[in-house]
Amino acid sequence: MSQSILIIPREENEENQPLLVEAVHTPDELARMSGVWIDAAGSAMLPGGSFMLKAAGHWLWLAMESGSLQLTADKNTFLLKSGDCCMVPPDNESIVIENVQEARILWIMVDGSLSSMFMQRLSALPHRAMKQGTLPSQLNLARHIVQASVRLASTEEGPSAQLQQLLWAMLASHSGQPVAMDAVLSYEIARVVDAMRKNQYRDSFSLAEMAAISRMPVETFRKRFVSEIGMPPQSYQLFCKMERAKTLLQNGSTVRQAGIDVGMSDPYHFSKTFKNIVGMSPSAYSKTAQR
Repeated sequence: MSQSILIIPREENEENQPLLVEAVHTPDELARMSGVWIDAAGSAMLPGGSFMLKAAGHWLWLAMESGSLQLTADKNTFLLKSGDCCMVPPDNESIVIENVQEARILWIMVDGSLSSMFMQRLSALPHRAMKQGTLPSQLNLARHIVQASVRLASTEEGPSAQLQQLLWAMLASHSGQPVAMDAVLSYEIARVVDAMRKNQYRDSFSLAEMAAISRMPVETFRKRFVSEIGMPPQSYQLFCKMERAKTLLQNGSTVRQAGIDVGMSDPYHFSKTFKNIVGMSPSAYSKTAQR
């Protein structure tokens, strides 16, 4: 069995081997000139057990498709459940996964002179591993990245601009730009997403207000939004608010001011919402991000 690009079982036995789909990508000149590219990507079905990850030298974005596991990086331990991701800076010498039952993961290694800036735009911290939630569109884009990487590695097509497009689409999706699950957003849904972005997530649009912006009946709008974005409109709005709050906290804003800037003037309500979505309180996040 050839050795995996990323995953090493800590106990060698036939029952402990992950089922892997993975490939290394060699960037072309245009990708290198951009300053950030995909170095490798893959997916794995992990049986119960303990595994080491070898992502030294590259940024690692790892997301849970199904199941749950415990990941320890640089003495920080996270419980990752379906829909969570963890971003690990380069040169982490010891990354360990422990899981009891089967778990399916997606992972991408990112390289290049601008890779740190790119990952921080995805809300990664430069000095330590960080857990956060993902949008359904990001998980779907990651699946496409894995598929495209494997296809390119098994043919003579050479490097593809498709991987660069998919990588930047992940950032666009995270930033609240109109990226649909499989295609460009419809004009109606894009109007709503753009209204949120232009407002910097200060207002909390009701379902009826969003539907009015889209010029569709409420129930039609709700179904269309879920179909195109992959989650309910108000859940998406909260996700974007918390991502905006994380940026504000990283830039030195107080917890109270960050809450006000995303339309949550009640510090208790803001802190509770932030912790439910991000996994830690805004004060703890602020201390961690600015350490």
